[in-house]
Amino acid sequence: MTDYDVLRVFCGPNGGYGNELGVVRDGSVLPERSDRQALAAKLGFSETVFVDDPERGVIDIYTPTLRLPFAGHPCVGTAWLLDVPELVTPAGVVGARLDGEFSWIEARAEWAPPRTLRQYGTAAEVDALHVPPPGEWIYAWAWEDEAAGRIRARAFPGRNDGIDEDEATGAAALLLTDRLGRALNITQGKGSQILTAPQPHGWVEVGGRVFLER
Repeated sequence: MTDYDVLRVFCGPNGGYGNELGVVRDGSVLPERSDRQALAAKLGFSETVFVDDPERGVIDIYTPTLRLPFAGHPCVGTAWLLDVPELVTPAGVVGARLDGEFSWIEARAEWAPPRTLRQYGTAAEVDALHVPPPGEWIYAWAWEDEAAGRIRARAFPGRNDGIDEDEATGAAALLLTDRLGRALNITQGKGSQILTAPQPHGWVEVGGRVFLER
């Protein structure tokens, strides 16, 4: 069995919740994309990362069914694990920094896969949602406190790959921040926390707490 670490990314203030991430630190053990895809499917995390150069931060990201040029929680978690100033993804170079208990990345909205950002009137409406049918990647959100930038969100990938709801989704948070043009404090899923902040020239920072689970 290939060695891998399991992180929880975008944990809540008490260290709970967060989205699990598999990280294969030595990507050379599985150089072929087909083998990487097979392992990602076997592990069953929403994403699995293969590190091809730990010093330069070169990474390769997979869901259980497809390869992604960029994804938020894999980049936040892997940057924390490798402690590097940047990550090199197929989409572009992602800036990275640690600030106290938070791991941050800086990326561009156009790197994120398409998402349907669907606003609801209240957080209670978002809480009451059932998993929609497969076919559309939906980020359901509502203001909890608009003046304070606090948002309630849930994410439904719609890929029919066993991940009915994504507990914490950095790329969707990035897209929402880019659309709204302001810093956000997002509570997603059962209790995960994502912080974001727009930056000059089309960049967006996304940050959260990361814990090594095993």
